[in-house]
Amino acid sequence: MQPFGNNATLLLQGSFLNAVSINEKFASIRKGLLEFLILRIISSDKVYVADMLQRLSGTEFATQEGTLYPLLSKMRREGLVDYEWQESDAGPPRKYYELTAKGKSQLAELNDYWKHLNATITQLGR
Repeated sequence: MQPFGNNATLLLQGSFLNAVSINEKFASIRKGLLEFLILRIISSDKVYVADMLQRLSGTEFATQEGTLYPLLSKMRREGLVDYEWQESDAGPPRKYYELTAKGKSQLAELNDYWKHLNATITQLGR
């Protein structure tokens, strides 16, 4: 999902020209989409944090535990996800996350909104 090469830049107008990479320009969009993607990942099955990180690695949304754990805590406080402890063959018990009914509803709304955004962008590009 990388539409531009790493060296792509945008020029911003102002008293002087500043080169801004595409990655910098879209950083806030990627950050905002992370919760949506986490809901999508968790919707497939109960998921351990390491599995989430693995699915995101190699994408524009690769992140670290230090970002993911606070986001999952926020999502749990909002009632979107819950977790259960499961024993592990490779060490201590692990938290496996799953969507709540509210999380499933939120994901459905976000999927619909994403389709709407894509349609709008496509329409404006004509």
